Amino acid sequence: MAEAAAERVVIARIGAAHGIKGEVRVKAFTGTPADIASYGALESDDGRRFEVETFRPAAGGSPDMLVVRFRGIADRNQAEALNGIELSVPRERLPEAGPDEFYHADLIGLAAVTADGTALGTVIAVPNYGAGDLLEIVPKRGESILVPFTRTVVPEVDVAGGRVVVDPPEGLIGGASDQDERS
Repeated sequence: MAEAAAERVVIARIGAAHGIKGEVRVKAFTGTPADIASYGALESDDGRRFEVETFRPAAGGSPDMLVVRFRGIADRNQAEALNGIELSVPRERLPEAGPDEFYHADLIGLAAVTADGTALGTVIAVPNYGAGDLLEIVPKRGESILVPFTRTVVPEVDVAGGRVVVDPPEGLIGGASDQDERS
């Protein structure tokens, strides 16, 4: 099952029901949210298949949020049961990433090192809280570190080599806090 999971890429997560006719809110993880409808049937971890029947942008929400009707989901009760399901597609259905583009799935698990080769930890997530992508790096000990996923802070991404090079701003990693420096 682990091998099959590695060959799939999560492209969306189903959220709350929307209205009473079976629609749900869906957060798309694709560059263009509407692309989730172009990859064919989407699949959950338990093997259920979901076919997008209709979709539209969610009003007043995030640009990556859609309102979707899946084939066979006809009422609010059925829609509510889908909340939290992640939807994926086989890797081969996705286009090749362009220059300086990376699928989040390719970044998860990469070793994070500094320019001088000092190990920082392993990339475990690529969150975005609204101001841009971050890399969440978990060291061997201690709490995870969040670094901006920008060319300045992460000047090298070597997916084939299994690592990212991180050039953290002064004080971000293992340095004194701003408060200590002001004292």
